[in-house]
Parts: sequence; C-alpha cells; structure tokens
Amino acid sequence: MKRRRGSTEVSVSFLDVISCGFGAIVLLLIIAPVGDPTIREEAERNLQTVVKELTEKLFDVRGEAVVLNDQLRSRKEQLSELEDRVARLKAQLASVEKQSKEIAQSVVVEEEQLRLALQVLTEEMERLQPQDRVRNQLIGGVPVDSEYVIFVIDTSGSMQMAAWRRLQTEMLNILNIYPSVKGIQVMNDMGQYMFPDTRRAWMKDSPSTRKRIIGALDAWAPFSNSSPVEGINAAIQTFYRPDRKISIYTLGDDFSGRSIRAVVKAVDNLNQAHRGADRLVRIHALGFPVHFSQGKTPSAAAIKFAALMRELSYNNGGTFIGLTSLQP
Repeated sequence: MKRRRGSTEVSVSFLDVISCGFGAIVLLLIIAPVGDPTIREEAERNLQTVVKELTEKLFDVRGEAVVLNDQLRSRKEQLSELEDRVARLKAQLASVEKQSKEIAQSVVVEEEQLRLALQVLTEEMERLQPQDRVRNQLIGGVPVDSEYVIFVIDTSGSMQMAAWRRLQTEMLNILNIYPSVKGIQVMNDMGQYMFPDTRRAWMKDSPSTRKRIIGALDAWAPFSNSSPVEGINAAIQTFYRPDRKISIYTLGDDFSGRSIRAVVKAVDNLNQAHRGADRLVRIHALGFPVHFSQGKTPSAAAIKFAALMRELSYNNGGTFIGLTSLQP
C-alpha cells in the first residue's frame, strides 16, 4: 500500500511540470514578436502620423464648431432684435394708419366746411360788389381801365427843342392803348389848355379829335416853369367826379421845384382815397432823356424829375416810364 502512494505523487508532479513548461512555451510564442522589426516600426510610425493628423483635424473641427456656434448665437440674437423691431414697426404702422384715417375724415369735414364758407363769401362778395365793375387791365405794365384821359405836358424850351417829335409819337402810342374813351383833355404843366374853348370841359373822343390834338402840338408852346404840380392840381380839381375813372399822363424832362417831398405831399392831400377805395385819379408819367447825354452826368433837375414822377405814379396807382432815347 505504501509503494502505490509514492508512485502516484511522482507522476502528478511530472505532469504538472510538463504542462507548465508547455504553457510557457506557448506564451512565449504569443508574446514574442514575429516578423521583420523594420516593417513593424514603419507601420507604427505611419499609424502615429495618421493618429496625429486625425487629432489635428479633430481640434480644427472643434474650433470651427465653436466659431459656428458663436456665429449662430449672434445670428439668433440679431434675428430676435429684428423680430422685436418688426413688431414695433407694425405697431407704429397700425397707429399711423389709424391716425391717417382720422385725419382723412377730419380733412373731408374741413373741406366741406371750407366749401360752404367759400360759397357764402362768394355770394357776399357778389352782393357787395357792383355788378358792372370792370376788372383792371394792364398793357405794357400800364393800367388802362380809365374812361377819361388828361395829358399834362411840359412845354419848356428844352422839351420843344429836343423831345417834341418823340413826344408826339408817345402821345399817339398812349391814345392807341385806349381805343375809345368818354373824354380827353390836354393842358401844359402850368394848367393852360391846349384849346382854350374847351376850358373846364371834356373833348369828345373821336379820330378827328385825336388828329387835331397831334396836329396842334406843332405850334403849341405856352410858357412852362418845368414843374407839373400846377397842371396836376388843376386837372384833379377841375375834372374829378366820383363816377369818373380818370388817368393823368404827365410828360416832361426835368423838375425845377425845390422840394420833391412837398409836391408829393400836396398831391397826396388832393388825390386822397375815400373809405378804402382807390385814389381819385391815376397818375402816370413819361420821362424824356433830354438831359441824359452819353458819357455825361445828368442834370440835377432831370434826376429830381425822375424821382418825383416815380414817387407820384407809385403813390397814385400809375406807372412811370423813363425813355432811353429821343428818336421817334
């Protein structure tokens, strides 16, 4: 019995040793590198390079993702602001449309009120104004609404010698802008009548009367003091009537008086407007450049005449025309 136990123990130990040795050999075969070491090292380097490149790309992609996320967040914020702004603008637009409708309704009401007011005013004006009132007309800047015409002519020596032919031409021109008037009268600047038999009376307008006036100028030469004040005063005091529309045409070249202001004041006192109406008569003036020689200083009397006539015509609803030539 004792011998069997000893052989069994020896056999088991040997098998254990053999098994362990065989396992060690297999493990060594598994662990130990197989093949060419150079190829293996190159493969490892390639793998490391690929891993490095992929790692760098991963970092780049992550960086781009961060930037894109920031941009996306910024765009979302801008979009939110724009949406808020659009909402505010829509609210403002709705308010403006509401106000516009209210204003339009108000304008319609006001237009209707103005239309009614205009109708009332028009009817009132038609009631207050005379039905036969003739509107003022202008020819060459000269009002020609008058029914009576008076000429106040400077018959001084300077006018007779230098400007008489041009004066006759201008007299015709003035008469031509009045195709027909109710009365004509001609006097000089001293108030002396061209035709004494028509003193304080109107000459009836006709082609023969006009021809007679122009023809009489050739020999008409009464004394003159080169001041139109007397003639204007005589014309207004003698011929003015409330129912007459009168125009006075003053023709001359100089003024020998001392004070322009005194003459203007005297005429204003005589030719006053009544109760907001126009002046009693219109006063026009035509200046002849007798004392205006080229290259020379005009005389003081000529300058005073121009200033006086401009002031008189302006104050009395007329027009002052200064001629630039003495040629007919």
